[in-house]
Amino acid sequence: MTRTAVLGAGALGLTVAYRLAQRGESVVVLEREPIPGGLAAGFQPEPGIWLEKFYHHLFRGDRHAIGLIDEVGLGEDLVWRRPLTATLRDGRVHQLDSPMSLLRFRPLPMRDRLRMGAALAYLKALPNPELLEGRTATDWIRRRMGRRAYDVVWGPLLGGKFGALAEEIAMPWFWARVHDRTPELGYLRGGFQRLYDRLAERIAGAGGELRFGTEVRGVRTSPIGGVLVDTVAETVQVDRVVSTLAVRLTCRLVPELPADYRARHDWGQAYGAQCLVLSLDRPLTDTYWMNINDPGFPFMALVEHTNYMDRADYNGRNLVYLGNYRPMDDPIMSASTDAVVDGFAPHLARINPGFSRDWITDAWAFAAPFAQPIVTVDYRDHIPPFETPIPNLWVASMFQVYPHDRGQNYSIDLANRLVRRLSR
Repeated sequence: MTRTAVLGAGALGLTVAYRLAQRGESVVVLEREPIPGGLAAGFQPEPGIWLEKFYHHLFRGDRHAIGLIDEVGLGEDLVWRRPLTATLRDGRVHQLDSPMSLLRFRPLPMRDRLRMGAALAYLKALPNPELLEGRTATDWIRRRMGRRAYDVVWGPLLGGKFGALAEEIAMPWFWARVHDRTPELGYLRGGFQRLYDRLAERIAGAGGELRFGTEVRGVRTSPIGGVLVDTVAETVQVDRVVSTLAVRLTCRLVPELPADYRARHDWGQAYGAQCLVLSLDRPLTDTYWMNINDPGFPFMALVEHTNYMDRADYNGRNLVYLGNYRPMDDPIMSASTDAVVDGFAPHLARINPGFSRDWITDAWAFAAPFAQPIVTVDYRDHIPPFETPIPNLWVASMFQVYPHDRGQNYSIDLANRLVRRLSR
């Protein structure tokens, strides 16, 4: 029987381990964090209540994630709603989540609204982004939607997500952001942590092992065959390793990877994700998702989770995410919760003039590295295949979901494709 070590217990790693265990294979999952879920893992604002550290939802087209939720018996708790999405521009909140709301979007003249709507309709209808390869999103948007649409809507969004690298982002990535989105959003009542806990239970029930709080220090071939995985506490011998870590991390862990592989795939940049989660004693806004397109804010998105899911699910708390993507050496990535609150709270009064800091009843700050690859026009040339030059070492990570953005659905799809390849 083949024994496989899966590095990482996020959506991708857990799905790989679950599928292999279903096939009767022996699996051991090694995860540094104390719980499963990876970037979709939750925390407990209070005992018995789970909430994601970083905001998550599904789209109607996320059939791989929806299928897995149904498969493990949680489908009845997948809630679909159409919450309000808006954009903060010139100090005012403008709904911007449908063709009709675009027609009413006053920061743009009507001619630009129509031009932008036509371009978005084209991207929605385009079945794949092959025609867009080699172009940047900035160039395409300016040409097809106009400079004003870029300056008012898309430039601030790209700048908020990618900072100084915004003008280098590949157009196929932007195509996926438009093409994949749906007005209706899905959320698993009780939190997506339930899915990852259920997958862990299924893996264990099929005879697999899950070792949380286990940091991997190195991976090397064994002189007697197979692969050795060195952890802080022990060395685990297996027949095969699947690393679901960022490619750059895998390269650090596997010194035997040859120079030509590293030159091609240990490449590029990624930003970390940073979120401040606030519990308030009253609502802050009437929107679910607000893009912050005005300058001077220290966060790029305001996501009021309890304008989507019921406050009663959280004992009456009003829960707000203030989200960012930042370089991993940015001081905010290691700042204390109090320091982040000090930096963010004064700006909330620019959104709701009545806001007072005494509305905040609890706060939590989270940061995670390698959360957002920087998808430049040459990105596709550096995506690694599943199989590496090291025998029995396989890789699968968010780097490989191109042109789609990171997300649970595409991680699950990637895992299913990898397992089909392993089975062959």
